Amino acid sequence: MKSWIKSFINSIIRGVSFLWFQLPRSVVRGMGALVGFLWIDLFRIRRDVVADNMKIAFPEWTEAERWRVGRASVYNMGRGFFELFTVPHLDQKWLDRTVDFHGLEIYQTALAKEKGVLLMSLHLGNGDVGTSALVMKGYPVSIITKLFRNKFVNDLWFTFRGAKGVRYIDAHGPSNAFDILKTLKRKEGLIFVVDQFMGRPFGIPTKFFGRETGTAYGLALFALKTRAPVLPLYTYEGADQRMHVVFGDEVFFDDLVTPDKEATMLAMTQRFNDKIESIIRQHPEQWMWVHRRWKEYE
Repeated sequence: MKSWIKSFINSIIRGVSFLWFQLPRSVVRGMGALVGFLWIDLFRIRRDVVADNMKIAFPEWTEAERWRVGRASVYNMGRGFFELFTVPHLDQKWLDRTVDFHGLEIYQTALAKEKGVLLMSLHLGNGDVGTSALVMKGYPVSIITKLFRNKFVNDLWFTFRGAKGVRYIDAHGPSNAFDILKTLKRKEGLIFVVDQFMGRPFGIPTKFFGRETGTAYGLALFALKTRAPVLPLYTYEGADQRMHVVFGDEVFFDDLVTPDKEATMLAMTQRFNDKIESIIRQHPEQWMWVHRRWKEYE
């Protein structure tokens, strides 16, 4: 793509981003919900995946209950996508009127150990806006994430995601281990998003909502190596229409450590999985049920 075309597209998107930020948050989220409606109700994209996933996780629910929650989760994804593009314009006034933080004292206690903090997170609520709010609050964080192959799309996407100073580490980059350790050496928070399927060679067999699947073991690996504290971090939209950024209690794992490193990491990853599952059960309508989480591990 020619450079002038890229610049033109960038200018349009930034202009739209500014206009969106001027709108009431309820309007922006309403537009996002419309995208969710088009996705799941009109075009029926991955509707079968949502239905299958909900049945695995909540077999005791009625089909109507599962569909209500699964549908709501897609609407929430649409809202989150639209809100992401307002990130460059977020300010202190927005932070005060929109975000509540919970468990900051837990995070501060973990930071005081001066080993950095491993933050175990998931696709719940609106993580990108939530982490931006966290940086605005004065707590720098880095996130391990996948990059897009298309450079223009990647640069554009991460321009918005990182507009408030959130750092990103390429999950499969050649220097990712170094970047992870460097973040912890700075005594900062490092976010592992651990709710997605992962097969070999980066995943190990675990259970999630009682069903066997594969989960990335990176969090367990670096927790074992560095002994940095592990805390859950997640966001959710409350009934009060405010975003809640939550730090959970530290997840300890010393009792799982044995001379068998592979068995230790398996047990640790399962414990982390169990914690993620418990968070989803609290806010199932805000998790990403369109993801094929229960693919066969091989």
